[in-house]
Amino acid sequence: MRYAAIDCGTNSIRLLIADVDRAGVLHERVRLMRIVRLGEGVDRTGEFSAEALGRTFAVCDEYAALIATSNVDQVRFVATSATRDARNREAFVAGVRARLEIDPDVISGDEEAALSFAGAVRGLPAGLVQLPALVIDIGGGSTEFVLGAAKPTHSISVDIGCVRFAERHLQGDPATPEQIAAVEVDLAQALDLVRAAVPIKHAASVVGLAGSVTTVAAMAFDLLEYDPVLLHGSTITAAQVEDVTGRLLVMTKAERAALPFMHPGRVDVIGAGAMVLRAIVRATGASLVVVSETDILDGIVYTLAMQDQ
Repeated sequence: MRYAAIDCGTNSIRLLIADVDRAGVLHERVRLMRIVRLGEGVDRTGEFSAEALGRTFAVCDEYAALIATSNVDQVRFVATSATRDARNREAFVAGVRARLEIDPDVISGDEEAALSFAGAVRGLPAGLVQLPALVIDIGGGSTEFVLGAAKPTHSISVDIGCVRFAERHLQGDPATPEQIAAVEVDLAQALDLVRAAVPIKHAASVVGLAGSVTTVAAMAFDLLEYDPVLLHGSTITAAQVEDVTGRLLVMTKAERAALPFMHPGRVDVIGAGAMVLRAIVRATGASLVVVSETDILDGIVYTLAMQDQ
């Protein structure tokens, strides 16, 4: 069976087309990511802007055309933090329906966490992750924390994300100490909520997903270009997270844009994303983070395949 999974978050919209064989093994055919910043301004206004919707719908058109020529058996489109927050979500839902002929599933933070856990843990090499694992999925508007072994046992989604904090606080170029301190306050409050819901210090390993984590890893490794194959299954130490975060926060946007591995759509938000990762590493006491390029998209495909068995 061939499946298409679309994940529409606050910062990016991503597509995975994959086959799942009879043994339950996923075979990737297409994996794409486009930065559309759907959640631009949502933290402040509570609504999607016309410009953000236009950017998102243009990519929906691109993905619809690709799916139509790929002999896909089943499609699922999930929308996460920004769509949960937006008052005018129906305009988004109608636009997606018109282009892909399916309704987007505006999933809860709990389901987002479970899908991310499934995609990350199953997608990493056997033996790399010690269980129980804490999977952290740092998004544009929210971050999911899920602890588990064979399956999730505890999870929470909190409103800490790279776009949300960059827009709310880190407006300097570079950010000022006062702006950085304001992010730290928000992070401390959110992590209190996390500790109350998830026993994060019980994790035997920490697995990090999404662009903030992979970009921090690329900088730690001094990559000359972004290399997902090299990054997947790599590890970054707590000291590397501290070092990279500190360096990113004193860079100007122009200096970050000049980094050879930096996606243009992450230039203005990577400092905030690195701060989220740094705070999590400090809170867990983890000595290292396992980096995963498989994530919620893979989790969506796995769950679709299991439903068809």
